[in-house]
Amino acid sequence: MKKAPGSLKGELSRWLIEPDAGVFLGNPSARVRDKLWEKALAKIGKGYVLQVWSDGSCPQGYRCRQKGTSDREMTDIEGLALVCRKPKGGQNKPEKD
Repeated sequence: MKKAPGSLKGELSRWLIEPDAGVFLGNPSARVRDKLWEKALAKIGKGYVLQVWSDGSCPQGYRCRQKGTSDREMTDIEGLALVCRKPKGGQNKPEKD
């Protein structure tokens, strides 16, 4: 998570551990995972949240969903989840010699 309110972090820390700032880790049930996602959507505001969980039915073994903007974005390309990094300033700049 990025730019998340403290109340959301507190809510998530009841169910998950926070090994690094804004990174929450755990293995909740699908029902709890979906409820935590709903809470994140309601509280994230102009921040960014990404949720990733195991799913053996997918080729890569996980699924993800995101809300908000970040310099990195999960993108589905032909069934594979890839991380795309957005260039700063929204455009590719030519290299200087």
